[in-house]
Amino acid sequence: MSGSVADRVERGFPHLETVRAALTALYRRLSADGVRGFGHSVAPGDVAFSDADDLYPGVQRVAGVMVGHLRLPAARVIVSFREMTHAANVELSAGPEYFVELNDRFKRHRGDIGAALAHEVTHVWLHRLGLAFPGTRDNEILTDTAATYLGAGWLLLDAFRQDALTSQKLGYLTPEEFGYVLAKRARLCGEDPAVWFTSPQAYEAYARGHALAVRDEAVPPLAAAPWWERRRYVRERRRGEPGGGPDGGGYAFEADGFGVRVSFPCPTCRVRLRVPARGRVRARCGLCGAVWACDT
Repeated sequence: MSGSVADRVERGFPHLETVRAALTALYRRLSADGVRGFGHSVAPGDVAFSDADDLYPGVQRVAGVMVGHLRLPAARVIVSFREMTHAANVELSAGPEYFVELNDRFKRHRGDIGAALAHEVTHVWLHRLGLAFPGTRDNEILTDTAATYLGAGWLLLDAFRQDALTSQKLGYLTPEEFGYVLAKRARLCGEDPAVWFTSPQAYEAYARGHALAVRDEAVPPLAAAPWWERRRYVRERRRGEPGGGPDGGGYAFEADGFGVRVSFPCPTCRVRLRVPARGRVRARCGLCGAVWACDT
């Protein structure tokens, strides 16, 4: 948990490349059906925790909600509190018991216990799944992305609060990156996570992330691209030059014995698709199953 001056919270999309790699990794490890199996998010009422609730039974109840949501029936998460620099810590082992330590400050901020446990229990889930990224930073980004895309991490964005003097943010993603992943999930599952936010700053960050997620679906050669990007795409296709910009993931042209093909990232899972550059076609992603109308 951060208690820093407001302007020290990192903003924007500095980890976007790793976030997108994490989405691809989830689809590769779980399959499209496996990801869609997490179609319902953790409900706000299931993790509600007021100051009137008994602390230890309450925190074990919330941990059980996270274990159940991530389908870890053989895992038992035991939660304790202590003074520490970080918000929380989990001891990863062979199981079936896992020990999570929460910062003592959560005793006074019980509404954010669900957010902290969403991250730590996702560590357990990834550990049992055998999915990890090299390096602490990238692995923590994978954890935040997985928690959010699978329906538990909206709590992490809602824990973001900021005023003129102080700020609080949980997790390693920026607020806008949490919003981006949430928007990706919303477009997959038909949910509207914004109705669950209690933090106005979370809502604003979600709106910025949502805008980028929408843009992913409107980058050439996708047919939904605006006319000015279509015009640039046609010019670059004639020259065989890559384009699209870093935010959109970029497209590139490849010539082979069958003609010219264009490759671009699937807006859902970010794996690269390749289609002939010969007009209107439909591209089906072999990883996530999404189908996209293209004008190549």
